[in-house]
Amino acid sequence: MNAHVRTALVSTAGHCKVACGFCFRADRAHGFLDTATYARLLSRLKEAGVEGVCLTGGEPTHHPRLRQLIRLAHQFGISVSMVTSARTVGEVVTLSEVAHLLANVTVSADSQGAMLLGRTTRTATSGLDTLRAISAETEILHVTCWDLRDGECQELAGLVSEAGVEVQFSPVVLDERALRREGKSVQDYLVQHHLDADRLDRYFNLSDRYRAYLGEVKDLQFPPDGGERWPCRSATAYVSADGSIRRCPYGQASVSVHAPRAAIRHFLTAPAQDRVTPDCAAICRPATGSDDRSASCAAPA
Repeated sequence: MNAHVRTALVSTAGHCKVACGFCFRADRAHGFLDTATYARLLSRLKEAGVEGVCLTGGEPTHHPRLRQLIRLAHQFGISVSMVTSARTVGEVVTLSEVAHLLANVTVSADSQGAMLLGRTTRTATSGLDTLRAISAETEILHVTCWDLRDGECQELAGLVSEAGVEVQFSPVVLDERALRREGKSVQDYLVQHHLDADRLDRYFNLSDRYRAYLGEVKDLQFPPDGGERWPCRSATAYVSADGSIRRCPYGQASVSVHAPRAAIRHFLTAPAQDRVTPDCAAICRPATGSDDRSASCAAPA
């Protein structure tokens, strides 16, 4: 069943200094999203019934006209959220100046194993420091997990409880090239997902959808009946910094924001042409109900 697109993940910049080794974005380049392109995008999204946009990166706090991006969306009656890795003084100051305009702010962090794997420094502690420095309607710490330890989970549970913020988790997703680089088999990779989920479940109340997601990833890697992968079910479109609209960051089918409005509306409302892969499943938000806003890969604890 095709999901009607309700939200859009918008890349505000084609580059990011963090450069995570497991970044999901398939279109990294230089340059920022042009405001004229963005305004045209908002108009077309509104016509297609899209209700909200989430500004992502690269790093959205680096966009020179970030406040204008948010204000433009509000003028179209579209709510705005943000996913950020803001840690530096300048990034946090920029974020704090617009946080009150956002429906929610999600600050990305990585477990110790994920930081080693992805060569990042996005600790949960520094992410919580960023959230303490801002004031948003909803504040979320999102932790990408790999090779968790009990002590780390216990410490994180205490930090999150003290900070009073929502926490979400997702497993590291590695493509075939990354698995070869790390010298790991697909089976090793899937086993680690379940070991990490078991540890998380000792300290956080993982949702059933998190476990269901891990089952989906396994089925994508090893189809139980050898059948064809299912069509994209995402209710969130993806827009690259150059104005290319896709149903998924990894999708092959796309339409330009400069295409005729009828073509854009058809693309957003017609059945998706892409099929789910292990990569895109990591960020998929299947529409299971009108009030279901949590991703199966980012289950709230």
